[in-house]
Amino acid sequence: MAEESRSDADRIDLELIARWKAGDERAATELVQRHANALARFASSSGERQDVDELVQDTFVRAFNSLDSFRADSSLRTWLFTIERRLILDRRRAFKRRKDQSEIQEHDAATEYDALDGMVADETQQRLRNAVEKLTPTQKEVFVLRVSEGLSYKEIADAVGTTEGAARVHYHNAMRVVKEFLDE
Repeated sequence: MAEESRSDADRIDLELIARWKAGDERAATELVQRHANALARFASSSGERQDVDELVQDTFVRAFNSLDSFRADSSLRTWLFTIERRLILDRRRAFKRRKDQSEIQEHDAATEYDALDGMVADETQQRLRNAVEKLTPTQKEVFVLRVSEGLSYKEIADAVGTTEGAARVHYHNAMRVVKEFLDE
């Protein structure tokens, strides 16, 4: 996303936030429409295969409930990614606590991939997805936020809770792993 269009997007988001705070319910709907697909892609790319729509909805619920704390130090999209990332981590911790992985059936995983396979049918895309799966969780988050969502390293650092330099290193290492995998 070009810098000018990013500022336009940020300006539009801030206007929608102001309208929502003033009682315009349609503004909330517009915010959801503007960011839901990106959040769903991020969740899927982060390894979430079940209840992605619920995760996106929970992200917006949490965001709207704490919108007064949004300081606009980063873009709304970055803030939403940060909220969603925390929800994903919370889900994973809860899942580990339950330690009942027998609930996951092989046919469940296959059904969850159907929607993704429909969007990306091309063999190169499949190889890229396989390469991304080889990344560490942090590398995967940084890679997806940079490549799929076009976030700057500063925005990625804010969303992932790291430094800008560390985000650059994770991205560089992720690119190296992906390139090596694709060159095989």
